[in-house]
Amino acid sequence: MDLRSDTVTKPTAAMRQAMVEAEVGDDVYGDDPTVNALQDKAAKLLGKEAGLFVATGTQSNLCATLAHCQRGDEILVGDKYHIFRDEAGGAAVLGGVMMAPISTATSGAMLADDIAAAVKPDDAHCAMSRLLCLENTVAGQVQSVANIDEMAAAGRAYGLAVHLDGARLMNAVVKLGIPPAEIVDAVDTVSLCLSKGLGTPAGSVLVGPTDFIRRAHRIRKLVGGGMRQIGIVAAAGIHALDHHINRLADDHANALRLAERLAQVKAIHVEPDLVETNMVFITLPDGAADGLRAHLAARGILLGGGARQIRLVTHLDITRDDIDLLSEEIFQYFA
Repeated sequence: MDLRSDTVTKPTAAMRQAMVEAEVGDDVYGDDPTVNALQDKAAKLLGKEAGLFVATGTQSNLCATLAHCQRGDEILVGDKYHIFRDEAGGAAVLGGVMMAPISTATSGAMLADDIAAAVKPDDAHCAMSRLLCLENTVAGQVQSVANIDEMAAAGRAYGLAVHLDGARLMNAVVKLGIPPAEIVDAVDTVSLCLSKGLGTPAGSVLVGPTDFIRRAHRIRKLVGGGMRQIGIVAAAGIHALDHHINRLADDHANALRLAERLAQVKAIHVEPDLVETNMVFITLPDGAADGLRAHLAARGILLGGGARQIRLVTHLDITRDDIDLLSEEIFQYFA
């Protein structure tokens, strides 16, 4: 049982079969029909003109930021967002693009006034603010359409393009119960990860206007992202979009059940009211985390890192019975 992330899933039997049967070609030449079908499917799902299949979410965001920005430009981004904290500073290292972090609330949202205040003046001393990067979900928290629209409008008021890192966007879609295109209507470009929650072995799709995707395609080549007969993996993405979106509701229910059960443990602080999707954050007493991790690991249960706070992530390989077993093990440990 592995709760470190929703990236640890194994392809289902049906997904493996779709991969076996995939029709393939050389995608560097644009000849892989399954890749082309996935790109078109993702673009249509998100209400954009075109799509680009890439190896990872990090590569997708990198292609997006470098296609939007030139050297000396600046990205405005939430200080807790993946692009700023967890992607090795790729836009800065490879593109000479600065990042200006903006404070985010517990919900993951940025205030429109803070976005406006972060835009640099037209001054030779300053980088040129060019792009606003949003994210949905943020640490399991769902950004509503109203939040997305407000933040996007704040950026557009200053001429910024808007990109959304939708690594777990489909979790937000299921939670809100509205079409994906409606959530991202106010943004220019979107990165959708297929290996988080949706259960594919790898891959993300970047979508946006056709001319933007053409620029991003060149960036993908630049960073070594040309993949040949990759329709084998793209087929997993098509299967996931067809079969693994609605089932995310099961992950959300399991996460809430876990939070409600762990809230009964006096040594653990957890807030079930903050569990919106598939993530549960627990806070432990000083020095307790390593012992709990070791106890559970000896029983074949893996938890993520953290000195006091640990993130538990549910996914398609975690069942309701697993949640109950995990809860019992933790009850016994702290008894």
